[in-house]
Amino acid sequence: MARPAARVLTLLELLQSGGTRTVAELAGRLGVDGRTVRRYVDQLIDLDVPVESVRGRYGGYRLGPGYRVPPLMFGDEEALAVLLGLVAGRRMGLTTAQRTANETAAAKIRRVLPRHLARRLDTLLESLSFTEQPGEFASPDAGVLLTLADAVHHRRPVSVRYSDREGRRSDRTLHAYGIVAHAGRWYVTGKDAERDEDRTFRLDRIADVRTLPGTFEAPEGVDPAARVVTAFATAAYRYEVTVRVRATPEHIRAHLPATVATLEEDGPGWQRVAIRAQRLDWLPPVLAALDRPFVIDGPTELRTLTSEFAARLTACTQQTGTTTATAPEPGT
Repeated sequence: MARPAARVLTLLELLQSGGTRTVAELAGRLGVDGRTVRRYVDQLIDLDVPVESVRGRYGGYRLGPGYRVPPLMFGDEEALAVLLGLVAGRRMGLTTAQRTANETAAAKIRRVLPRHLARRLDTLLESLSFTEQPGEFASPDAGVLLTLADAVHHRRPVSVRYSDREGRRSDRTLHAYGIVAHAGRWYVTGKDAERDEDRTFRLDRIADVRTLPGTFEAPEGVDPAARVVTAFATAAYRYEVTVRVRATPEHIRAHLPATVATLEEDGPGWQRVAIRAQRLDWLPPVLAALDRPFVIDGPTELRTLTSEFAARLTACTQQTGTTTATAPEPGT
């Protein structure tokens, strides 16, 4: 294939990943000047590819609506892998509310599968089960997801329009380190460049994303998944709980995962457990389930709740006669 033709196909792939691409960015990715980029764009337009020109400070080019991906050829195992991905996607918030696109794509692939492979797929799907129901969470926009993924890969800053839990909107410049799927939702973690602080954003709350000129350097050894987990454990809540437990980290983690608590060694055999919680009533049963010595440093409300929980357990064990003791309900 002639090199200019290969560059035109590369340009199409870049535009297909979503978002608006500046001429400078495209020129840098293709290794050509701006005039050549415009010539390649003209060639795509001649091929009936709907490339749109975007004006403004961060203007450039993007694909217009309605463009169809050319026919693809899948091997048997590739088709099976794609179908499994679509099935899993319905449980991970990747589809629209009606999941129309997901179902349509799966049906198209399913129709062309060889009979023996279709039987294998049916057998597998009958054996699968999921812990979450489809449609339980809001879905991120596919364009947002793809643009952020490209920004992560190439270390490009992006401008995002984000709505917080109260619905307040703000524009942020983000240095995205990674995209993480966690508990049925999708998150992007990185540095808010204007505020100079690490942040984690839910993808379904991002209404628009645009690639900005330039690049950034990510911290050494950054672990996006660990950052998301830490963000959950350290988020601002009503109560800040500190408990010292005489147990191994592994034993504590079986009851208090990293998304709930942070651990720090506090002397031989002891761990300091920090928990941020909106409510405290669920903690006494968890502390009892640890079955290890513990000391509650705070807050006072948790000491009171734990004492009351222990008193109810003691009362249940001391009941005599034919009356059946009623165990306390979870969270009481």
